[in-house]
Amino acid sequence: MLARRLGGHKCLGSSSPKLSFGYTKMNVSSRGYRVFSGNSSTACTELAQTITERLGVELGKSVVYQEANRETRVDVKESVRGQDIFIIQTIPRDVNTAVMELLVMAYTLKTSSAQNIIGVIPYFPYSKQCKMRKRGSIVCKLLASMLAEAGLTHIITMDLHQKEIQGFFSFPVDNLRASPFLIQYIQEEIPDYRNAVIVAKSPSAAQRAQSYAERLRLGLAVLHGEAHNFELVMSDGPGLASPSSLAHARTGLELPPMMPKEKPPITVVGDVGGRIAIIVDDIIDDVEDFVAAADILKERGAYRIYIMATHGLLSADAPRLIEESAIDEVVVTNTVPHDVQKLQCSKIKTVDVSMILAEAIRRIHHGESMAYLFRNIAVDD
Repeated sequence: MLARRLGGHKCLGSSSPKLSFGYTKMNVSSRGYRVFSGNSSTACTELAQTITERLGVELGKSVVYQEANRETRVDVKESVRGQDIFIIQTIPRDVNTAVMELLVMAYTLKTSSAQNIIGVIPYFPYSKQCKMRKRGSIVCKLLASMLAEAGLTHIITMDLHQKEIQGFFSFPVDNLRASPFLIQYIQEEIPDYRNAVIVAKSPSAAQRAQSYAERLRLGLAVLHGEAHNFELVMSDGPGLASPSSLAHARTGLELPPMMPKEKPPITVVGDVGGRIAIIVDDIIDDVEDFVAAADILKERGAYRIYIMATHGLLSADAPRLIEESAIDEVVVTNTVPHDVQKLQCSKIKTVDVSMILAEAIRRIHHGESMAYLFRNIAVDD
């Protein structure tokens, strides 16, 4: 197993993935690359420093700050001419400021004659807005175009909300996976995990849950019902007319009647009685669905409930709701800063994924294959 063959570094606030890629000290100037921090938060700088320590390089010298009128200014304090530049940018609660910092820094480096500008964006913002919903827009595509225009030539990210988002970009995108780290956490930190069942909180999440279940040799359960159909309802195509407007439409065509959707009572498909329930997902933000799922699983006989997710956005009252819920533990990675939420909720644990980000940086700069980082990774992760 990957985790047992490779050595490791401690994660933040929890057990550490024992993964290592055997770095050696390297001369930055002779290697021709720099690593900069987008500086959107203290957590971003800390992640950047952890990555540079793993690579054996120094963090690039730059200043990112807000003017009095909230304009973003970036000053690069060293030459980047002809070099590969990696910009590490995490996305805190102030998403738009972080996005603007990334755009301005990329453009600054582009005009400073950097050869390649690679964005290391562990959680890609606006990824939930990747489908047309009624009369909305696909904002994720807009952001991809803006990044390309600003000068980015490559992106390293992790667990995109939809893998098809990679098609929005005109340059390469490496979509890394957090599942090996989360699976290792399950194996090492959940007592008696062999008595667990992997749970998908909606039918749309069943493929991801099945991938976890197959690799852990565990059973699978799926939740289906009223609390989990919001995304399905909202993802209808643009410009849907109301029944009243259809009645007055002068098309001259007799269309079949549109049947209204009726949400069924929430149901658990699978046996969770007397088992540990592990719900897996890519993002945990608004936690009402997860809390409702935990209540149902408790009613069906599950005696411990874990939430495993890559990106812990945990917005609004999420920490308080988790603390007061039947959920025993929420495990997320450090792709998104959540130090404040951890202070508010003792159930939140963090797994460090800086190791795989550092290895991706090293391989891209040296032109090595990225396949090593995706071995034994299922397409459905």
